Amino acid sequence: MAGATVVEKGTANGVITDFDGEFEINVREGATLEVSYVGYAPITVQSNEAYITVQMKPDVSALNEVVIIGYGESKQRDLTGSVAAVDLDDINGQPSSNIGDAIQGRAAGVTVTTSGQPGNNPTFRIRGTGTIGNNDPLIVVDGMPLNGGLNQLNMKDVESFQVLKDASATAIYGARGSNGVIIISTKRGKKGKGSLDLDIFTSFQQATNVIDVLNAQQFATLSNEMLVNGGFTPNPAFSSPSLLGEGTDWLDAFFTTGRQSNVTLSYAQGSEKSNIFTSLNVFDQEGIIINSEYRRYILQFNSDTQINEYIKFGNSLKLNYDIKNNGDNNIQNAILSLPTQPIYRGNGNFSGPIGQPIYAGDIENPIGKSNTVENSIKGYNLQGNVYAEIGLLKHFKFKTLLGVEANFWDTRTWSPSYSWDSDIAPNAFLAEASNKSLTLVWDNTFTFNKEFDNGSSITAVIGTDAQENQYKFISGSVQGFPSESTQTLNNGLLQPTINGSGSEWSIFSYFARGQFDYKNKYYLTATIRRDGSSRFGDGNKYGTFPSASLAWRVSEETFLQESKLVDDLKLRVGYGVTGNQNIGNYSFASAYNTNLYNFNGVFVTAAVPTVLPNSNVKWESQKQFNLGLDATLFNHFLEVTIDGYIKNTEDMLVPQTVPATSGYSDIYVPFINAGKIRNQGVELAVTSYNINKDNFKWSTDLVFAYNKNEVIDINSDVPLTTGSIGLNYTLGRIQSGQPINVFYGFVHDGIFQTQEQVNNHAVQVPGNDPATSTSPGDIRFRDLNSDGVINDDDRTFIGNPNPKFTYALNNSFKIGNFDVSVFFQGVYGNDIFNANRLYTENMSVTTNQSTAVLNRWSGPGTSNSIPRAVFGDPNNNNRQSTRYIEDGSYLRLKNVNIAYNLPMEKFKNGFFDSVKVYVSGQNLFTITEYSGFDPEVGPNGIDNNIYPITRTFTLGATLGF
Repeated sequence: MAGATVVEKGTANGVITDFDGEFEINVREGATLEVSYVGYAPITVQSNEAYITVQMKPDVSALNEVVIIGYGESKQRDLTGSVAAVDLDDINGQPSSNIGDAIQGRAAGVTVTTSGQPGNNPTFRIRGTGTIGNNDPLIVVDGMPLNGGLNQLNMKDVESFQVLKDASATAIYGARGSNGVIIISTKRGKKGKGSLDLDIFTSFQQATNVIDVLNAQQFATLSNEMLVNGGFTPNPAFSSPSLLGEGTDWLDAFFTTGRQSNVTLSYAQGSEKSNIFTSLNVFDQEGIIINSEYRRYILQFNSDTQINEYIKFGNSLKLNYDIKNNGDNNIQNAILSLPTQPIYRGNGNFSGPIGQPIYAGDIENPIGKSNTVENSIKGYNLQGNVYAEIGLLKHFKFKTLLGVEANFWDTRTWSPSYSWDSDIAPNAFLAEASNKSLTLVWDNTFTFNKEFDNGSSITAVIGTDAQENQYKFISGSVQGFPSESTQTLNNGLLQPTINGSGSEWSIFSYFARGQFDYKNKYYLTATIRRDGSSRFGDGNKYGTFPSASLAWRVSEETFLQESKLVDDLKLRVGYGVTGNQNIGNYSFASAYNTNLYNFNGVFVTAAVPTVLPNSNVKWESQKQFNLGLDATLFNHFLEVTIDGYIKNTEDMLVPQTVPATSGYSDIYVPFINAGKIRNQGVELAVTSYNINKDNFKWSTDLVFAYNKNEVIDINSDVPLTTGSIGLNYTLGRIQSGQPINVFYGFVHDGIFQTQEQVNNHAVQVPGNDPATSTSPGDIRFRDLNSDGVINDDDRTFIGNPNPKFTYALNNSFKIGNFDVSVFFQGVYGNDIFNANRLYTENMSVTTNQSTAVLNRWSGPGTSNSIPRAVFGDPNNNNRQSTRYIEDGSYLRLKNVNIAYNLPMEKFKNGFFDSVKVYVSGQNLFTITEYSGFDPEVGPNGIDNNIYPITRTFTLGATLGF
């Protein structure tokens, strides 16, 4: 074994074995040698002889690690399905408000989209987008489905994080498993001395790649040109643009350096009979936009008690209180505000537009709105369960779990009256709402586990799962306050409103799973679950979801046992069906609105049906095939996991076409089971242990995932529109034969340089007046059907928001007492519709623009990409087109973490058991061609006023007592 480390115990005297596994070392007489090699258990030997043969054994501890798989657990080596376990040691130095942000790029096939906005939860996609409805995976925390966000969870409390990806792994969750399952377990006490740990960090955040906008002089020049080209008189105040100077930098005043701090104090203790774990977390974050913040308090308490040999009980409890405060944080308005307008007037009041809108615009002062408008959400959350385990006979165990999740959140919006020049709000406005969601869970399982003398073993579980949810809300609003110091609903006088509603759903399920293992060589797992849901009508309430998977540990066969290349090799194959019940409540029933009608001067109340009922609505089902390989190679130098899958969504719910003659709404329509979507892809996870010496270790983790998405059927030749951003813009389509949410629009084909080019091209906007028709300097759109007219028939598919593949690379180093990790994460092959440019490059209304318009067309040959400036946009240059499609690929240095572990052996009588200090940088740089704030914009690929990702620098410490 070349590269094994041999060290004389208690000294720094050591050598490395050569290519033949031989070594020579001079030691004291009777010394003890410590021998280590990556992937093998370390061993100590006595140096009593001059020639020593050392035989090492593979370290199978990683393979023997326990993985939570839903209503049970399994060893990593025994898995037959596709399960990704995230190594939490790799993310401890990341200053994230929730663990979802931190695992981005850590698991193959799991796409995580985050936001820089304080308190926002990430969006998960596991193996692509599988439905036009809800694509969120099921998140299970300590055995209970989590209905609230991951913000309810303190990242430092998490013990394990697993992602069940294929149907053979998720089918145990039946109707809730079609989008994948994330299983999180929080920490519990361990046997031994009690430990008190304090983890603290503070961070500073900055906006990155802030868009450059025009200064006052540049804007005045643009305004004059735009108005003249539109047939209007320029603003007299801009007669000499060069005298205006730089003007107001709204973005500099709008963005700030955000600070966040986190303190977690935890205590864990365990004995033969019981254990406890408790923690208190306080997290405080200021956003990079003025007056945006998030504050959170979490109390965690877990315990387990073994009463006797047969009975055990315990609990998991999480209490959470959080506050989100934001002003009217409109990034787009901060970009578009005129640099010729000051933030404040001389009297100290916020400014507003003065003069005609054609000259002064109508953008509300973004600094004033952020400082005066209050938007807050206060959340009170509880998730807890108690369980009992009873040993029945020798191989049977019964477990019952009763849990509750209670989410209460109050929202409040307050906007005072103000008078900022021509921008006047004469009445203050107050809106408040109270929301309540209560979920009850009761699970019961019987587990049988037995190992037989012939080397086989069986683990079987059968059980029931009952869940019920009730949701209610009430809201009210009012305007006009005699005293704006008393901001309560009963103090308002004008336009009072009241609203309220409620809903409920329940699900009851039976499930069973059997796992068979023969001599650690052949594995079989079979699962079946039957769910009944209140969300479906009679005759369709129940669905059955089976799965099966096989695994063959090829390395246990005789022909591979002597291999010097293969240490462990397992092949997996699985197939299963899962469902999706996240379709909303009451889809099978009629919906009515109440209205008042005037009959002969008398108002009467009527209940009017609005949605045509569909009593045949049923589960969306997903059928998935998975083929996988797990291997450890080259004396545990390399660990490889490869998965290939085909995931077909069938009976997908799509809107039904309802004729107006039916008497029902053709806007609010029922859903029918008629759509199909296919995702297919390949996932790769590789870990290499490059160097493994006492004072220097280096390992590398590579994650890669390819996914191809295609809509197979939507029950009609008429495509569905999606991606609405207002102003009659619907940017995406769902159409058979195309990826989901594909962009649709016109093709930008350069700029008309001369009138002759305009005359020789298909007609766009007819006429001879440059102020009202297509003229030189306007965008030329491609005549795709060659009919000589540019209209909606010339639209086509212009971009795909779904990436071709995602990837990540992490390098971890241990250098003496230093731990260093460098983590890169990236996305390739997706398109972004940069909707911000519809506003920042339109040059057709009175708003500020980005500096990109400095390269606008101003005469023949001046530009072939940015059109002329013309008020009113007569050619509709700003229609949805390839002009706004950009490459969303990026490579990001996601995290760099440097930690130093104090050598506690030098402080034997010290106060601390362990001390680690660390510094971290997050989102340090991004390599991308994208021109916006950040290319991480969400699954639909539309960037429209999104709160950008931040660059973060952190200093922290972990103290053990």
